[in-house]
Amino acid sequence: MGKPGKKSQKKKFSLKERIISFGYAFHGMGTLLSEHNARIHLLILVFVVGAGIVFRISGSEWMAVLFVAGLVLVSECFNTAVEYLSDQISDEPNENIRKAKDVAAAGVLIAAIISVITGLIIFIPEILRHLRG
Repeated sequence: MGKPGKKSQKKKFSLKERIISFGYAFHGMGTLLSEHNARIHLLILVFVVGAGIVFRISGSEWMAVLFVAGLVLVSECFNTAVEYLSDQISDEPNENIRKAKDVAAAGVLIAAIISVITGLIIFIPEILRHLRG
């Protein structure tokens, strides 16, 4: 919202500003990858993609894998953002900051559990089929 008495002006589209904003997003990905948990999630994703290739999962199964992988990584992004902001706000113990961090971490955990369940639904039948020959 603009200041009272002044008309708020909409900024014109600028390709240069859009490109710069992508730079910020890529920098954010680099920051995310500096986090141990994000690297663990990515390593697991590499194994899952490898398993998907080996077992030749269907297109709809690939969509499910990619969806839950994205859910986990996006959850990790928000969790990391909450962690950084919380740490900037206060170094002192604060019950509300602790709760915010715990809830953000719970979001990642929920996403991870959903992804594991999805992986089990997709890969257990494939593994059993492969073992039976």
